[in-house]
Amino acid sequence: MKDSRRAFFRKSLAGALAFGSMAAGVNVWADPVKPKAAKKVNPFKLGMAGYTFVNFDLETTLKTLKQLDVHYLCIKDFHLPLDSNDEQIAAFHAKCAEYQVTGYAVGPIYMKSEAEIDRAFEYAKRVGVKTIVGVPNYELLPYVEKKVKEYDFHYAIHLHGPDIEIYPDATDVWEHTKDLDPRIGMCLDVGHDLRNGCDPVADLKKYHSRVFDMHIKDVTDASKAGVATPIGRGKIDFPALVAMMREVNYTGMCSLEYEKDMKDPFLGIAESIGYFKAVSDY
Repeated sequence: MKDSRRAFFRKSLAGALAFGSMAAGVNVWADPVKPKAAKKVNPFKLGMAGYTFVNFDLETTLKTLKQLDVHYLCIKDFHLPLDSNDEQIAAFHAKCAEYQVTGYAVGPIYMKSEAEIDRAFEYAKRVGVKTIVGVPNYELLPYVEKKVKEYDFHYAIHLHGPDIEIYPDATDVWEHTKDLDPRIGMCLDVGHDLRNGCDPVADLKKYHSRVFDMHIKDVTDASKAGVATPIGRGKIDFPALVAMMREVNYTGMCSLEYEKDMKDPFLGIAESIGYFKAVSDY
């Protein structure tokens, strides 16, 4: 009899507590609400490789970046020619500022002579950036090192997969630069690295001390047959890449270089930026 009374009182008390809670607007039967996880802090910055807009003028480029909430641009010479004077450079920066965009580097610039290297370094100095994305002939690397020491710039060699003979992947860039000034490294193009049969995630881990810039893109195959596709549709494991960027504390730029449907790339650009932002919790 006592046990029955105790059970009755326990049920009555539980019911009273539930009623009081509901009267106060609290649903005690609902699952507890889990607090939303805080976004991870991204030490890297999201930008755009200028080559993406090879078929479009600067105004179109900047409008697109503003719509995408992207604020950094790697400057190509079709938007700001190598022989631009100080007035033209100032006008370029002013136009970028209208759209809250900063030009953070110049290139890629191909360099096949010492004169072309001199020209590129002077151009970067006049533009006011501290990073050159370049493609110098192998035999010119000692001269690049000399200029890097003179100007105190970072020089990021852009790798190109199996499409051209020099710098096909991250390992090749590393082997040619590891004994040079530490300001000489690479622009890790993850798509071209994969197309040369390499793993860009593993390469970032191995060579991160010389990765000064990254071109992010996706490709359909880990071979020369691979072609550009919106990020998330291809073979690159972007969640793993972002995780590795955090693991090695990569603090440089991640610039989309979109090379599919380049005369009408805008939907693919938006899809790629949206996917990358979602994966990296921007």
